Amino acid sequence: MYRYNDFDTAFLAERNDQFRQQVARRIDGSLTEDEFRPLRLMNGLYLQLHAYMLRVAIPYGTLRSAQMRQLAFIADKWDKGYGHFTTRQNIQYNWPKLPDVPDILDALAEVQLHAIQTSGNTIRNVTADHFAGAAADEIADPRPVAELLRQWSTDHPEFQFLPRKFKFAVTGSPNDRAVTKAHDIGVRMIRNDKGEPGYEVLVGGGLGRTPMIGKVIRDFLPPEDLLPYMEAIVSVYNLIGRRDNKYKARIKITVHETGLDTFREKVEARFAELKPAFSGVDQDLLREIEGHFAPPAFRNAPTDAYEAEREANPAFRAWADVNLAAHRAEGYAIVTVSLKKHGATPGDATSDQMRVLADLAERYGHDELRISHEQNVILPHVHKSDLPAIYAALREADLATANVGLISDIIACPGMDYCALATARSIPVAQEIAERFEELKLEHDVGPLKLKISGCINACGHHHVGHIGILGLDRAGVENYQITLGGDGTEEATIGQRTGPGFAYDEITDAIERIVRAYLELREDPEETFLMAYRRLGMDPFKAALYDEAGKAKAHAA
Repeated sequence: MYRYNDFDTAFLAERNDQFRQQVARRIDGSLTEDEFRPLRLMNGLYLQLHAYMLRVAIPYGTLRSAQMRQLAFIADKWDKGYGHFTTRQNIQYNWPKLPDVPDILDALAEVQLHAIQTSGNTIRNVTADHFAGAAADEIADPRPVAELLRQWSTDHPEFQFLPRKFKFAVTGSPNDRAVTKAHDIGVRMIRNDKGEPGYEVLVGGGLGRTPMIGKVIRDFLPPEDLLPYMEAIVSVYNLIGRRDNKYKARIKITVHETGLDTFREKVEARFAELKPAFSGVDQDLLREIEGHFAPPAFRNAPTDAYEAEREANPAFRAWADVNLAAHRAEGYAIVTVSLKKHGATPGDATSDQMRVLADLAERYGHDELRISHEQNVILPHVHKSDLPAIYAALREADLATANVGLISDIIACPGMDYCALATARSIPVAQEIAERFEELKLEHDVGPLKLKISGCINACGHHHVGHIGILGLDRAGVENYQITLGGDGTEEATIGQRTGPGFAYDEITDAIERIVRAYLELREDPEETFLMAYRRLGMDPFKAALYDEAGKAKAHAA
């Protein structure tokens, strides 16, 4: 993992001191709220429905145990004993008091964390595959590249006031777990026909009110060209991106209105100007960063304890079947810890749970944790012989839910319970759906199904790329929930299709059940997933089940 040097430490201390002075000026009235707003947003501080919210960056989703413990300490001392992990691999504190925020930032700095550029029209937290450095299917660990992008973009003088917020995602696997095609820039580590390493670069992806899939602007970019090419893309966008309409200010609209070919020409011209200024120092820095990400010392040990526990304990076996992923090292597994207990708030973890996860990572996981964009926590390097002990500890901490990748493993934004922009509730809908399918005991039979919920058109819950997506809207003061089907956030990324009219708050869970029951009746065999069945059959049979059955139910009730 990357460790701060003296420059990093001094830089962060200076930034925090500046913000401490700004907060003091806001409290004594020297700054109005309008004057303070851009300053607080540059430091990740929002004003939501009921209180301030502080969004803390977890760079490319990677944490050490000491950092997780500090997040727990902050939750206890300055918040309400929990934190919310987000789809941007951040953590949010929903109840900090303004006078305490500088102290929180100093506490974060003690463990090399910060909240810089987690808001504002600038380059946000760079995200990456949450299995990075561990996945069996990985070409290369993308985190050094993500760290290089983080250092380059932090306080970049040209890019502090972009037309709109800007998001990067990086993956080192052909199986895209970082949703690169739904980002302003996606970087995919690849090898060309000669086996040489490089990058496929995507541009213009994004969700929100105008969802678009990113387009390939360079199918192969040599490693030494990465930073000048990224700078070329962002500088062209900064120059020609729209500032007259915030709804048309994202780079996806710039690429769409300009045309990919014309946009590419502008980028290539700017790249030709910038490249001579990059003397190779960036590559020296990348090599230095790569030294921070050397793999841990994996051990060679028998896995008999794991096999015996699988045989003897059905609950452990059910958990292992869905919460473990293949690791590149023999005898190891990647553990995804679900933060989606049925009926709980997706993505929330108590301070006690954070400390349990930190302890497990320190004792069994080579001191590494990851946060996924799916709002779960990962122990990336666990020897299988330690899995029974880990499972027992997770059960005691109420963290052993066996539902990763299933319908109750729901991505959900905070919605109208917290967010000032939300037009509908997300959390109660997610809770009710998860509880329904737990009561029905259907989700393991249903198998892989990604359900995502957003409480407004900004799509923070990624509903557009959910196999089933739910968008909550306000219709004349009444919550109305639209459903989309067939979305996909992988390397085959697709925007889901809307089924038709939306449903009231008290109808949406029944509607989702009708869709799922239709799938169970229509699938060819249990190996055909929901997404596979939808792609084979199309919308019509699901639409019929959704609306025809709803009409029958209403008629029967009457």
